[in-house]
Parts: sequence; C-alpha cells; structure tokens
Amino acid sequence: MASKSMGRVAGKVALVTGGAMGLGKADCERLAEEGAHVIVTDREVELAHQVADSIGGDAFALDVTQEDQWVEVMKAVEERHGRLDILVNNAGNVIFEDILTCPLENFQLHMRIHVEGTFLGCQKAIPLMEKSGGGSIINMASTSAKLGYPVIPAYTAAKGAIAAMTRSIAIYCQDADNKIRVNVLMPGGIETPMVMEVSGRKGEKPMEIPQGVLPKDSLGDPRDVANMILFLASDEARFLTGNEYPVDNGLFARPER
Repeated sequence: MASKSMGRVAGKVALVTGGAMGLGKADCERLAEEGAHVIVTDREVELAHQVADSIGGDAFALDVTQEDQWVEVMKAVEERHGRLDILVNNAGNVIFEDILTCPLENFQLHMRIHVEGTFLGCQKAIPLMEKSGGGSIINMASTSAKLGYPVIPAYTAAKGAIAAMTRSIAIYCQDADNKIRVNVLMPGGIETPMVMEVSGRKGEKPMEIPQGVLPKDSLGDPRDVANMILFLASDEARFLTGNEYPVDNGLFARPER
C-alpha cells in the first residue's frame, strides 16, 4: 500500500457502497493505496470487513435502500472520523429481462438499489461533507444508459436516472457554494463477478486483463474504473462537476456498435 502521507487523496476519508467485491472493492483498494482512509460498506458485511482489514479501513453493513441505515452510517463516520471527503455510490444489481418478461417488482428493485440508493447516499452525505469543507461524490451509471440493450430495460432506466440526477445535485452543490463536486462514471464491460455471472462464468477464475492499450471489444479491469474514481476524488479534478465520464475503451466513439 502506498504511504498514507504521499498519496493523491492523502488524509481524506472515503466511503464506498457495494465495496465488498467487483468495482467497489477495486475502488476501495485504489483510494487506500493513494492515502485515503476508506470505509467499506456492503450488505455482505463479512466480505466488507475482509476488504477493510486488507486496506486498513473500516467496514459497515449498509443496505443502500434503507434510509435509517444511511443515517446510522453517517453518524458513525462523523463520530469516528469527524469528516467525509469522498463518496462513491457504487452499489448495484442487474437482472436480464426484456420489457415483456421483466415483472414490475424487478423494475422497482433496480430503482430502489440504483436510484434511491444513490439519492439517499448523496442526501445523507452532503451535510457532513459540507461541514468537512467540501469533497467529491462519484455516482456509478453505465454506458448502457445511452445504448439500446433489449434485455436490461430496468437497469438502463436506473442508470439513466442516476446520470440525470447527478447533474441536478452537482448544480445544487455549486449554487450552494459548499465545495462539493458531483460527477458520474459510465463504465463499459468490466471483468467483475457480476459480468462473469451473467456471461455464464460464475465461479471461474477471472479473465486476466493484459497491460497496455486494449483492442476493441476487450473487457476492462476493475482497476481501470478505480483509476478514474481516484482522479475524480482527488483535488486534481477541482474544475470538474456535473459531468459524465465513459470508461469504455472507445465504445461511444465507435460508429458501429
């Protein structure tokens, strides 16, 4: 792990939702490497503690759809650390069903986890971040929010809502002059446990993503997203708020998709 005194987010306190595995775990590890004290939250609290122990952070059980749990976590963060500088709203789910096979309860589940979870995270974190002198919120959308994938209408709707909501929250914070920046990431295909499961590779060894520039249609490594999280969380990104950032290996730029 990088020295706590030398990193790009040294001295900052970060909270990551869905931090026990996949993109969230990579985010936790990358932020910790660059000096942040990371609070790992997840419904899988034992896995969250494993990640926290490996990076010298804290762990809390958190179902992002439950307002009372958000209140308790923020209270604990303030009591333990006195501040919050970085929030990564990463927790999510996906169920592959088209518009005719997706039951209403599954559509609503996507909305609760992605949209309501992100809404609650921002709402409950902003007061503590403002008391801390500002900070950075990074919400997690997806390239699928802008592409017509036929078998994930609930997921794409939720991710599109996160992107739109992020813009509103960013401008609120700017108008309030609370020094909180709010941005949204749109990852493309990344080799995570969720992607492995939906591609029929659950339980297999993760694909090894090579170093260097990747060819088209390659899956990315979770660290590719975590590096962008790190940048947006750092003071290097001070002029960036209200924006969408694809992490997609050129997917949006390619005319034939």
